Amino acid sequence: MFDLNTEKYDFRYETDEKQLERVGEILRNGGLVAIPTETVYGLAANAFDGEAVKKIFAAKGRPQDNPLIVHINALSQWNELVSDIPENARRLAEAYWPGPLTVILKKSDAIPDEVSAGLDTVAVRMPSHKTAAEIIGAAGVPLAAPSANISGKPSPTTFAHTVNDMDGKIDAIVDGGECDVGVESTVVSLAGDVPVLLRPGGITPEQLTDVLGELEINDAVYNKLAEGTAAASPGMKYMHYSPDAQVIILRGSIEGFCRYINENRCDGDEALCFDGEEKIINMPCLCYGKREDLLTQAHKLFDALREFDRRGTKRVFVRCPDSSGVGLAVFNRLIRAAAFNLIDV
Repeated sequence: MFDLNTEKYDFRYETDEKQLERVGEILRNGGLVAIPTETVYGLAANAFDGEAVKKIFAAKGRPQDNPLIVHINALSQWNELVSDIPENARRLAEAYWPGPLTVILKKSDAIPDEVSAGLDTVAVRMPSHKTAAEIIGAAGVPLAAPSANISGKPSPTTFAHTVNDMDGKIDAIVDGGECDVGVESTVVSLAGDVPVLLRPGGITPEQLTDVLGELEINDAVYNKLAEGTAAASPGMKYMHYSPDAQVIILRGSIEGFCRYINENRCDGDEALCFDGEEKIINMPCLCYGKREDLLTQAHKLFDALREFDRRGTKRVFVRCPDSSGVGLAVFNRLIRAAAFNLIDV
């Protein structure tokens, strides 16, 4: 754990009770701590403390109409956060918690408006990352935690990413190594008559349907959030996950991809492609997994987008991923990083 005000610690290999106690104390007292999870690093505050939650928005530069996810480490904590837990929610929790799944239900009076962005619902998940669970336990309270990045930029999946964005802005950063999943959790709303997928992630629509039997996919998963519509979940805003470089998604064959970039390339352009394709693409490239390896694409995506900024890239041409399974989460992040600039080639 790297405490920005005092000294360096490391939680990566073993848990130290004194370190945990210090992190828990910071959180209980209204401070901010960046914590590792299996999805991305999160910027955590006491979910019951509206003033502490306000600091999250200030540190990130995040619009306050964007709701947060509350993280728990025991099912018993869920009861005090929501007004009711229906049977389908219990089945989802049994199947996929702890894990990269967030469930939205009607909130209880314990949830301050700062967490829910004034909505009558709250998003809750139970992370599977061991250190995250220990930190929640040490704090003794559920933790509100969006991704620990500058708002709108690619989410952090390593300790170094998190330090780069949050150094000097918060009280502590916990080093939990590299995140396994690499994209934010799946968000499903059970607050209405029909379950609705609001944000795809590591738990796929197919996995949700296996438990729920029915599932609608919100139009904002694929398209811009309609103007004037409140974001019911994190990750629904128009432009998100964006590097400084302009991102352009090219959908089609590798031949069409190469033809397009050869006709339109400029100085400062690079490509994000599938493994092996760098050998035939006539510009500098980063690879983010084999074409069929959707899990690797999710794991590598944000690190690749951040690497383009480290390299000073001006434009990034991206090979469009398959939008099935976990690929839907990769596609969803990319179209927002590209501000929906998608070209069929």
